[in-house]
Amino acid sequence: MAAMRNLLSSFILIAVLAGAGSNAAWAQLLEPGKQSRTPNPLTDSTVKPGKMILYDLETRFAKDVAARGGAAFASWFADDGVALGNGAAPLIGKVAIAKSANWSPKDYQLMWTPTDAMMGPSGDMGYTWGHFEGHSKDANGNPVVTSGRYITMWRKEPDGSWKVVLDAGANEPPAAGDCCKLPNQ
Repeated sequence: MAAMRNLLSSFILIAVLAGAGSNAAWAQLLEPGKQSRTPNPLTDSTVKPGKMILYDLETRFAKDVAARGGAAFASWFADDGVALGNGAAPLIGKVAIAKSANWSPKDYQLMWTPTDAMMGPSGDMGYTWGHFEGHSKDANGNPVVTSGRYITMWRKEPDGSWKVVLDAGANEPPAAGDCCKLPNQ
């Protein structure tokens, strides 16, 4: 239990520092193009199984959210999960997250692509991080796009399922350039 608390504390620190954006070293670490390319798990046979599990979880999570919106987003969280939004108070617990994640996929589309993933040594916790985009319309019907970075912490539950225990995102400023664009599909 203490090891899990230490791992959780480390991930929270990483999320806070990554979201801070003022430290040049962190910005370089997380900006695409300023680091070596992450191996493609579909073509690189050296990718470890733990990373593949996390990529698979992210794929299923994103597909479910694209189809069902906020209800799907909340359903992937553990009962004690935490959502940290840009400039918003933390949402603590699945119930609070579900109350906030009340968007319909026809009104708001949230998409993301993991840049990398890391499974913990015990194989029951890991994290992914990458880029997200949110697409909606303003009151006049004009398209609105937000983009940024996220980190998601996953935990294997006693029943064998995987749940999100921490999801944190930080929006990029409007003039961020191509920093946080999703790759063309």
